[in-house]
Amino acid sequence: MSITLTETAADRIKAFLDNRGKGIGLRLGVKTTGCSGMAYVLEFVDELNEEDQVFEAEGVKVIVDPKSLVYLDGTQLDYVKQGLNEGFEFNNPNVKNECGCGESFTV
Repeated sequence: MSITLTETAADRIKAFLDNRGKGIGLRLGVKTTGCSGMAYVLEFVDELNEEDQVFEAEGVKVIVDPKSLVYLDGTQLDYVKQGLNEGFEFNNPNVKNECGCGESFTV
């Protein structure tokens, strides 16, 4: 099982952590919500939970809880800029369908 980052995503996460002044990495998870059923959750991590899985890519730690890992295995996190819009993009091979607004997905 693995989670990977592009260099662009890793650089952006490092910048966020530097600006924040603390944190050991970024938690990637899923929650039940939206019109398709699941949505991604990103949050900074200051302390690991005992059951957390830690993946390191491009010098950044990505922390995933076991329940989310089932839905996220193989995901690559990227950071993209398109015109005035910018943000994280999830390249998740487990996704079967996404809602029209792009906020939620099904596996």
